[in-house]
Amino acid sequence: MQKLAVIITHPIQYYTPVFKLLHERQTINIRVFYTWGEGVQQKFDPGFGKNISWDIPLMEGYPYEWVQNIANNPGSHHSGGINNPALIDQVNTWHPDAILVYGWFYKSHFKALRYFKNKIPIIFRGDSTLLDDTGGVKAMLRYLFLRWVYTHVDYALYTGTNNKAYFKKLGLKEPQLTFAPHAIDNDRFEAARASEADALRRQLSIGADEKLVLFAGKLEDKKAPALLLRAFIDISIPNTHLLFTGNGFLELELKNQAALYKNIHFIEFQNQGNMPVIYQACNLFCLPSKGPGETWGLAVNEAMACSKAILLSDKVGAGTDLVKEDKNGLVFKAGSLTDLKSKLKLLLETDKNTLFNMGCQSKRIITDWSFSKQVQAIEQLVDRCKKTAAR
Repeated sequence: MQKLAVIITHPIQYYTPVFKLLHERQTINIRVFYTWGEGVQQKFDPGFGKNISWDIPLMEGYPYEWVQNIANNPGSHHSGGINNPALIDQVNTWHPDAILVYGWFYKSHFKALRYFKNKIPIIFRGDSTLLDDTGGVKAMLRYLFLRWVYTHVDYALYTGTNNKAYFKKLGLKEPQLTFAPHAIDNDRFEAARASEADALRRQLSIGADEKLVLFAGKLEDKKAPALLLRAFIDISIPNTHLLFTGNGFLELELKNQAALYKNIHFIEFQNQGNMPVIYQACNLFCLPSKGPGETWGLAVNEAMACSKAILLSDKVGAGTDLVKEDKNGLVFKAGSLTDLKSKLKLLLETDKNTLFNMGCQSKRIITDWSFSKQVQAIEQLVDRCKKTAAR
């Protein structure tokens, strides 16, 4: 079997199921090298403002190694936070036939890209887009730098349409690009029991005939929860509710603004085991992000797996591929209170059966955005590396 070394900072709930499935299928032999170091198993997330330890298994079912990280301030929030002098030696000791690197930004990851160039085929995974491109001198300098960065990459696994456009602008050619969809565990989110979702609605005093809009994520400026709150208050539609699920530095400000409204609710950060119930309880999911950096928004996948209608800003990378206007949701202009109010009002004034049917469309669309499709793409690309090397 071909051997694939995977270089990634830390166990992530959206990627470890891919590693597990690759290992189970035994089409290729994988080993994951975690560069944050063993101390990452319980980490402080500044966006949520608390220590996060996931309640689903992330370290089971596939082979991995911790790589010692000597950074003074370890973490994925800055380039120097991942500093692994032993990484290249550990990878070489395993003698891989190809290397899959998640993200170039970190010191050791970029060092690995440069070292292994022209030695071992390098596959790259990142989800950057051009959605926040503003032009100007700084943007041009960054563009020239990134074109050089991607000369160290043989192949890239793109997550969707916007990510593919990014790679192509930065010099990668069509034969170098393979579609590997951004994905979540669709089955786990779909399987949430309706009785638990109903219980949550009753707990929040939301009637069976009332409509619930859900925001799920960090309460931070990038995701623009304040814009959604303002729009919801302004349109003031009877028998509707808004639920914010998450924590963040905007939490107190949002709660103060919503204090007089009994139909606006807050639930603190929920771990992965509880999130399917949260999604199942709503009628409409909204991600109003203004960016920069909302390159995809995997919460959209999660809501769609739960058969929910979707409302997104045009700065959410997933929207281009996952939201089919007037079929499963709508897209509004990021930062525009007027456009958000118009689209939110349109969706909330429609009947519940229409929202339900839009949610059914979401479920059909998201079916092919799966871990299995991502795994197949990786396997096929590793096989392609083998055939290319044999020529």
